Amino acid sequence: MLKRIFAFLSRLLAFLISLILCLPVILLPQATAVPAPLWVLLAAADLTLLVLSFTLKPAWKGIAVSVAGIFVVGVLAVSASQFFAMTPPITGVDGKPLPGSLATLEKVTLNGSQQWISIRGHDTHKPVLLFLAGGPGGSQLATERFALGALEKHFVVVNWEQPGAGKSFDAVDRSTLTPERYIVDAHSLIAILKERFGQEKVYLLGESWGSALGIMLVQRYPEDFHAFIGTGQMVAFLENDLRCYEFALNWARERGDTAKVEALTKQGPPPYYGSGMAWKEAAFLTDTFAFMNQNPVIADNGFSTWRDLAAPEYGLYDKVSWFRGVLETLEVVYPQLWQVDFRQQAAQLQVPVYFLIGRHDINAPTVFVEQYYAILEAPHKEIVWFEHSGHTPWVSESDRFVQVMVETVLVQTRQP
Repeated sequence: MLKRIFAFLSRLLAFLISLILCLPVILLPQATAVPAPLWVLLAAADLTLLVLSFTLKPAWKGIAVSVAGIFVVGVLAVSASQFFAMTPPITGVDGKPLPGSLATLEKVTLNGSQQWISIRGHDTHKPVLLFLAGGPGGSQLATERFALGALEKHFVVVNWEQPGAGKSFDAVDRSTLTPERYIVDAHSLIAILKERFGQEKVYLLGESWGSALGIMLVQRYPEDFHAFIGTGQMVAFLENDLRCYEFALNWARERGDTAKVEALTKQGPPPYYGSGMAWKEAAFLTDTFAFMNQNPVIADNGFSTWRDLAAPEYGLYDKVSWFRGVLETLEVVYPQLWQVDFRQQAAQLQVPVYFLIGRHDINAPTVFVEQYYAILEAPHKEIVWFEHSGHTPWVSESDRFVQVMVETVLVQTRQP
């Protein structure tokens, strides 16, 4: 009797472990671009192996075969999800790919490393627009496509998965990442894009950390750019985060959240270094976003991390890397940005500059971009306010954002 009970419990435990190992296959139909025949085949294999865990004798053999087999199937599922990852085609009213359009997800070699980009546009003869995501370590392949898809009618939109982020998470040894690496890699990418599309210059759109990287790029390589567009603009990292820390601390006091006050007081204000610094940043930056999310003036943008992660651009490993980049890459790169202050370091730029700023941005307090704008010398500079946005006007007010990009930036800088 005891042997039978032990055998049953062993099979039950193996069954539960096997169910967990089935998760990659379970996710395939809803969260990847793996074709139906393949994921049905993998699901059938998992189901068969689950049955074997209870029917194959002796018990240890059924358990071993089931767990090992489902593990192998899971590896195949992850591999398939990576192989079939894609960006959806641009379609016409008939639902078919639009003639002359381009929608591709591909690797490029940048300074010896393989990194990913998406390229999307209705017409490959349109100007090239390079989008720089936030972070460091952030991936916004799907977010940008959902929010700014209308830009694809007017630009060839290139979204770069920066090293240490998303699909490029393992592109380089993350411990060696520096702002300089991002600058030279971006410059290499721009050279590739200029040659591929036969253009002398590109447009550069950076959001949050990407806006800081954008300033660094146009400062060093002004000849590469028609214009720079910054949104969620970062100006002075340490001063910025000190203000965010104080905001979160004061807000916790107003709410009577003594636990949060004690936690923030115990960790102290930035700068932070070393292991765990990303969590210290998150301890107060999440509050700035929480405050903006409850602000009724800010437009409800329908932003959904889970929707974006389920997009076909990401394989299952990429989805895990999406989270790891936000933590691991930020922890390496962000401490190297504490001394960045463009008010002192980039007061002159040789390209037209446009700041598209959410009026209610708490994460990147607007006072800093106003100060920077006041002293900035550039061939043309313009600040456009989005009255119903916080840190991400490109998402919150995407229609108007596209309108400004097309009717202001593009019209004013279009080459004859």
